[in-house]
Formats: sequence, C-alpha cells, structure tokens
Amino acid sequence: MSARRHAPATERNREPIAAVLGEELPDRGLVLEVASGSGEHAAFFAERFPDLTWQPSDPDDDALASIAEWCAGMANVLPPIALDAAEADWPVAAADAILCVNMVHISPWKATLGLMAGAGQLLAPGAPLILYGPYRQRGVPTAESNEAFDVSLNTRNPAWGLRHVEEVSAAAAARGLLLDRIVTMPANNLSLVFRRES
Repeated sequence: MSARRHAPATERNREPIAAVLGEELPDRGLVLEVASGSGEHAAFFAERFPDLTWQPSDPDDDALASIAEWCAGMANVLPPIALDAAEADWPVAAADAILCVNMVHISPWKATLGLMAGAGQLLAPGAPLILYGPYRQRGVPTAESNEAFDVSLNTRNPAWGLRHVEEVSAAAAARGLLLDRIVTMPANNLSLVFRRES
C-alpha cells in the first residue's frame, strides 16, 4: 500500500508559489522546506529548479513516508528529515533558503517563533525565508472565506488560526529577519519574503 498522501490544494497553488520562488531563490544551493507535508511541493519544486538541492522535512512520521515516495529517485532531493519547527535544535547546519508553506496557521504560535529562530541561525545574510498561506493584515479587510477558515481552525485546535502579518514580521525581526516583500497570491493567500540581515 502506497504511503503517498495527496493534498488537493497543492495542485492549485504550486504554480503561483513557483513563480515567487523563481524570483527569490538563489541559482544554486540548499533549500530547506519546513513542514513539507505530503511531499508534493518538494517533488514539484525540485523538478522545476534542478540546480537547487531540496531538503524536505516534517515532524510527522506518516508525512516523512509520503515525502520519500513522492521524491523517490529525484537526484536533487535529499532524504526527508524529522524537524519540528518549535524545537530549538534543528538537524540542519545551514541553508541557502528556507520555504514554509501553510504551516503558520495550522500550528501553535511557538512553531512560528521556532521557525524564525531556526531561520535566523541557518540563513546567511541576504538569504530568503519564504512563507505562503492565509494571513491577516491590519487595515486590510479579511476575505469571508478566510474568516470562515479561521473559525474552523480554532474549532479544531484553539492554538491554531490566521496570524497577522505584523505579528509574524515582529517575530522575524527579533531574529534578524526583515520583511522584504509581500506578494498577493490567488485564493486570498499571501507570500511573505523575509531576508536575513547583513
């Protein structure tokens, strides 16, 4: 029986995310993907950017098995590693870029704080941390679909929910990561590009 998981949203958002990555990722180096989930993004992006080495990760054993199947045989994808963003010790020494898709709202706030701490340690000056997902922005009305999604998340777990860009940016700045760019994405999502201070 296959260990592969399938996330329907992946097929809808992978091309828009790839467009942002094409503008922000270095030409070569290691991209650490935090919370890789099913592994579909890792497989797609690794094929799209063959000169980059992809390091998928996730804290969930079933997700790691799914990632391994999706990425089997891909020369520029390293074996997936167990990584919990909320933990202080990450099993990676350095990265040339970090990508995190749809984790910040489906995890406790401490995972976002841990993500910023890890990125602050691993990234070299100028290197990007790229986040994707639904966010709130002060002074910008939140789409009704995102409001409903936030209620659903809170019902599933009170520690989950849509975060404010401003709060995420403040947590990043405390770790030496400055918000460089906000990209409006389809389906009321945003890509946030942070860069390590020099």
